[in-house]
Amino acid sequence: MSTYRLEIITRDKVFFDEEVNEIVARGVEGDFAVLVNHSPLVTFLKIAPIKIYDSEKKLREASLTGGLIKVNPEKVTILAEAAEWPEEIDVERAKAAKERAEKRLSDNKYDIARAEAALQRALMRLNLSEKYNR
Repeated sequence: MSTYRLEIITRDKVFFDEEVNEIVARGVEGDFAVLVNHSPLVTFLKIAPIKIYDSEKKLREASLTGGLIKVNPEKVTILAEAAEWPEEIDVERAKAAKERAEKRLSDNKYDIARAEAALQRALMRLNLSEKYNR
């Protein structure tokens, strides 16, 4: 079975560095899959979970707070502000962030784009945590 190396780097650590069979990520133009020998690609990623299929096609998902993906046939590199496995998500912190973002969206004193991004991050974390930690 063919694989390629996936490296996910956040601003403070190498989050993931393993051989994988496939990933599914959300780019600015929608979801896309990367298989072995994918054509070269560089694009921005949206705030969304990333699906990672290991060399045995076992699925793992992680929260990904946007970033940039560079795809080469043998290696994929993702630079992200933050990434977390479902079991690492602090649910109470995500709930508090969601409430703050919703409050800021209803108040005209705050930057709407930043509040919307904060809300997207909080909802992604809560949804992913709920999906895997029921």
